[in-house]
Amino acid sequence: MGKTLIITEKPSVANDIAAALGGFQERDGYHESADYVVTFAVGHLYELLPPEELDPRYKRWTLDTLPILPEEFRYRAKQGQSERLRTIKKLLQRPDVDLVVNACDAGREGELIFREIVEHFESTKPIRRLWLQSMTDDAIREGFARLRPGEERENLAAAAEARARTDWLIGMNATRALTKRLKGRREK
Repeated sequence: MGKTLIITEKPSVANDIAAALGGFQERDGYHESADYVVTFAVGHLYELLPPEELDPRYKRWTLDTLPILPEEFRYRAKQGQSERLRTIKKLLQRPDVDLVVNACDAGREGELIFREIVEHFESTKPIRRLWLQSMTDDAIREGFARLRPGEERENLAAAAEARARTDWLIGMNATRALTKRLKGRREK
């Protein structure tokens, strides 16, 4: 049996899990034991592309191009995250890793952070979910004894993705519309 890759949302959580499970050696950007490899994101590693990168007609802010309703939402790595992504990719693609544990924060955003990573790297490895309400050593060990199937939280990931896209649609369209409508006015 191979190793299990554990991906957390924050470095501090990766450290806590390694300490609670024990037997880890610290490596460059991750921890490793006989059974586990633990690494981390630093919040969202990806962001939605701005309108002008989806279609050149959105480079100019004009009212006639509104509303912006992309046929496809596309993502890119956030600036400054290439090293973190290289580390995660290297670990995710290791041949001795045969299971991935989503240990990101219990909630909508943690689910999205994890899903963006595994989808971007097109991982087909099975996923299990660690769902913690407490970060005590006992709670972490108990959580690993009760890992859940990753599919159980797909609706939570879909809700987070819908929230992100809705925020993008409202933000991009409202910002451009208000900027153009108020631009010629004298009052601020």
